[in-house]
Amino acid sequence: MVEEPMTAITNEVLRRLSGVSGTRAGTISEALVRHLHAFILEVRPSTVEWEQAIRFLTEVGARCTPERQEFILLSDTLGVSTLVDAMNYTPGEEGTESTVLGPFYLSDPPVVANGAVIDGGCLGTPLLVEGTLTDVEGHPLSGVQVDTWQADGDGFYDVQHDGGVRYLRARLESDANGNFRFWSIVPSPYPIPDDGPVGAMLREQGRHPYRPAHVHFRFAHPNIATLVTHIFLAGDPYLDSDAVFGVKDSLIEELDSCSPEEAPEGHQPGRTFARLRRTFVLIPAGYELA
Repeated sequence: MVEEPMTAITNEVLRRLSGVSGTRAGTISEALVRHLHAFILEVRPSTVEWEQAIRFLTEVGARCTPERQEFILLSDTLGVSTLVDAMNYTPGEEGTESTVLGPFYLSDPPVVANGAVIDGGCLGTPLLVEGTLTDVEGHPLSGVQVDTWQADGDGFYDVQHDGGVRYLRARLESDANGNFRFWSIVPSPYPIPDDGPVGAMLREQGRHPYRPAHVHFRFAHPNIATLVTHIFLAGDPYLDSDAVFGVKDSLIEELDSCSPEEAPEGHQPGRTFARLRRTFVLIPAGYELA
């Protein structure tokens, strides 16, 4: 029986991958070919449309810099980052849920002490963040590396500005009781960078580029599974339509409004401030869920 010409093309590509069959590279390559060819057969793009697709990916790559990762942005806005995260971090009922890393994480943020002010002089309502880290049995975890980062009141991260000044971003360490604390500002909802090809894609899809207000966290220690997560602010108008599909109900928190007299020792904002309190439950490295 003579095969259909288009099916024959797919089969021939798969045949040429037979040398790596049974390996991880083979599994990935074969699945990629099968699904990509199936997508093409379903969509049936014209030659012009396929050229546009290649141009789009080329433009995504061209917008990538050390400070901006357009491919992560593309992965985020298509829900792929959230899907990969869900497959690779499964805390069960015991641990704090994870969410996407995002395109603005830096591996070398400023190192600060507990209680530090990291707002860099940004305008906004002062925010006192108080966190406690425990294991699944409630025991405090000391010496955990805590990275935090967030956008400013105008919706920009420090790396989006020229000059290399780092603010609203820091690395600190949990104390003997598993606690950490820092002063920031109350975040606002903001649009992801939409001046590039990913922004053009969102407009073509009839979608907005906004993320609900949040603070990023990353917790790392040799004895725990590294957790990347956000805390989102209750009542934000974009909680149900986050452009990168990162919101989870368990990560939404109310802020407390506090008088100046309630500020702990070390920093006095001199005006009403907001307080975010959260316990993060971290799972052990290699933890096997029941």
